[in-house]
Amino acid sequence: MPKNGEPIEVEAGERKVRVSSPDKVYFPARGITKRQVVEHYVAVGEPLLRAIGERPTTLKRYVDGVEGEWFYAKRVPKGAPDWVETAKITFPSGRTAEEVCPTEPAVFAWAANLGTFDFHPWPVRRPDVDHPDELRIDVDPPDEAGFSDAVEVAGVVREVLDAAGLTGYPKTSGGRGVHVLVRIRPDWDFIDVRHAVIALGREVERRIPDKATIAWWKEERGGRVFIDYNQAARDRTVASSWSVRGTPRATVSTPLTWDLLTEVDPDDFDVLTAGAFYAERGDLHAPMDERAFGIETLLEWYARDERDHGLGEMPYPPDYPKMPGEPKRVQPSKARDDT
Repeated sequence: MPKNGEPIEVEAGERKVRVSSPDKVYFPARGITKRQVVEHYVAVGEPLLRAIGERPTTLKRYVDGVEGEWFYAKRVPKGAPDWVETAKITFPSGRTAEEVCPTEPAVFAWAANLGTFDFHPWPVRRPDVDHPDELRIDVDPPDEAGFSDAVEVAGVVREVLDAAGLTGYPKTSGGRGVHVLVRIRPDWDFIDVRHAVIALGREVERRIPDKATIAWWKEERGGRVFIDYNQAARDRTVASSWSVRGTPRATVSTPLTWDLLTEVDPDDFDVLTAGAFYAERGDLHAPMDERAFGIETLLEWYARDERDHGLGEMPYPPDYPKMPGEPKRVQPSKARDDT
């Protein structure tokens, strides 16, 4: 018998998917195998498809397990079956690519067989890849903070969303952070949506300045929880709901309610438990698709901050081309040294 087991077939949706080396250990600290990762994605195929179906999706692949090198697959892997559909996306550089676009649960099992742990969907759908229909707020605690700090800041994010007439849905990031998702109408481009997140982040920072910040440069954050507004920029993504993360525990980014967010620990949800949580609780983010919101109020706040407080555009990630209105892309301490 081969070292990592004979190939098997799993049923995913209406297809059977071949899984090679099913006994290959992906998470050595817990002995979790490829088979168990695939089984996780079979178990959560339905809500995962609701979350990322018809979205161009980057695959984060760990072909040698969590302790090996990983990479982002932004193009459809060679040899993909003809039922794996694609969507054409445009990077900030102007280059294009055909990305995986999940349309059925079998795609997740197929991708897991290739060593995919997490799925990173764009906040757009295939019919219109230039206008996001999902506002994503990434609440990211620094090394000296933890999940409870992220939960506290996420609670203020909820208050600010409510003030803007929006409803957010929280999930664990799979690490120490929290993601908050809002369904929006696809009436705005990436620049507008990013500005909306900046405006929201500034308001959160005003309410709890000792706990939250949107400062791009780490030297300015002072140990505060970062609201990563640049995750709303084109070609920036967060791990989807139900994604396995590259942590020693094989944690899973799990949809929650606001009440549950204050009661759980992110380590409660992993490859071995998340499927059972879904079976018991159902898809807690299913109501998100019942209504799409507008971001007019957030954009009004952005315009107000620019007009009344001189707070305009903020730095983009370093690999982006220079963007209109963007300040100098240099950390403040080095900028001061140059004067």
